[in-house]
Amino acid sequence: MKRLPLGIQSFKKIVEGDYLYVDKTQYIHDLINGASCYFLSRPRRFGKSLLLDSIGEAFGGDRELFKGLWIYDSSYGFPKHPVIRLDMSRVANETPDMLKESIMSYLKTYYTAEGFELDDRIASDAFVKLILLLNQKYEQGVVVLIDEYDKPILDHITDIKAAVENRKVLSGFYGILKSMDPYLRLTFITGVTKFTKTSIFSGLNHLTDITMEEKYVGICGVATEDLDKYFGDYISDLSAHKNFSSCEDLHAEILAWYDGYSWDGETRILNPFSLLNFFMRKRFSAFWYSSGTPSFLLELIKNSPESYVDIRNAKITEDMLDSVNIERITIEPLLFQTGYLTVKGIEHALGDLLYVLEMPNREVRRAFNLHTARHLPMYRY
Repeated sequence: MKRLPLGIQSFKKIVEGDYLYVDKTQYIHDLINGASCYFLSRPRRFGKSLLLDSIGEAFGGDRELFKGLWIYDSSYGFPKHPVIRLDMSRVANETPDMLKESIMSYLKTYYTAEGFELDDRIASDAFVKLILLLNQKYEQGVVVLIDEYDKPILDHITDIKAAVENRKVLSGFYGILKSMDPYLRLTFITGVTKFTKTSIFSGLNHLTDITMEEKYVGICGVATEDLDKYFGDYISDLSAHKNFSSCEDLHAEILAWYDGYSWDGETRILNPFSLLNFFMRKRFSAFWYSSGTPSFLLELIKNSPESYVDIRNAKITEDMLDSVNIERITIEPLLFQTGYLTVKGIEHALGDLLYVLEMPNREVRRAFNLHTARHLPMYRY
C-alpha cells in the first residue's frame, strides 16, 4: 500500500516519496485549457494547497513527475512557465502596515531567487514589476497562484474596522492582476470564504468562479466513487483490525462519518483530511474539527445568535450563498463556506435558485453539537 500523505501539501514530495495521490490532473488539464483567471472557495483542510502546488508543478516543465497520472498521456506538452505562489496565511496581518510589509518581504524572496533588484516600496508596484521581469526573462506567461487569499481578513472578521482596512490593502494588491493579464498564463486564487466581488476583486471582471460549477465539484476532496479505488486496500486491512472486526460494513461507516459534502446537490465528496487521519489512526473521530475550528465563526455565532438560521431546514438563495459582505455578515453562507453546511439539493423558485442545506456527516454534526451549539442555547441538532 502507498504511504498516506497526511499533512503533505507538496505534489513533488508525494510523488517522489511514493505517497498516495488522488489524481486531480484531469481537472488541472481542463483549467489550463480553459479560462485564464480562476477563483475557488473550499473549506479548510480540503486540499486547496495541494491543488495549487500540483498546478504549479504542471507548469514546471517536468512531465515525468506526472507519470502514471491522467495528464501524462494527454495532449498537454508541459511547457515551462515562471510561477509565483503566494500563501497569504504566511503573511503577518495584525495591522495594515504590517500586512504591507509582510507582503513586500514575501515578494522579495522571489526577487532574490531570480537575481532581480527590488527598488519599489509599494507592494502592488513590486508585484507588477516582478511579473514583468519574469515574463521578460523566461519569455513565457507568468503563473500566479494565491492560496488563502482571505486569511488577513478572516483573522479580523469580528473587528469590522480592522477587516475593512486589510481588505483595502488586499484589494489594491490583487487588483493589479487585471492590468497584467497580457503577461500572465494563468491565475488561480483560493480561499475559504468568497467575499463580494465589489469588495475584493472589483477590478478582476475576467475572474471565473468555479466554486459551484458542476464540472469542478470534485476538484478537491475524495469523490465517493473513488473511495474504493484509492483506499480499498486500507479498508480491507482495517476490516480485520480489532477495532473494526465486528463492524458489518466498514465502508458504510466511513461514508457516514466523512462523506456528504456537495456543491451541486448530487456529487458527494469525502473530507480528505479526516479520511487520511482515520486510516492513519485506525479510529473514528472528529479529526477535521479538532484540527482547528475557525475562531471567527464561533465568535460571530456567539455575538449574534439571533441572526442564526435553523439549519434543520436551511434554504437560502444563490445570492446569499454566493458571497459574504464584511459590513453585513450573515452566518448561513459562512457555515456553508467553512464546511458546516453543504448542498443537499437545489430548487427553482420564481426563476431563482434556492439551495437546500444540511450538515454533511456524523463528524460535523457531533462536533457542532459538542462545541458550537453551546453558543446557541435555543438549538440542538
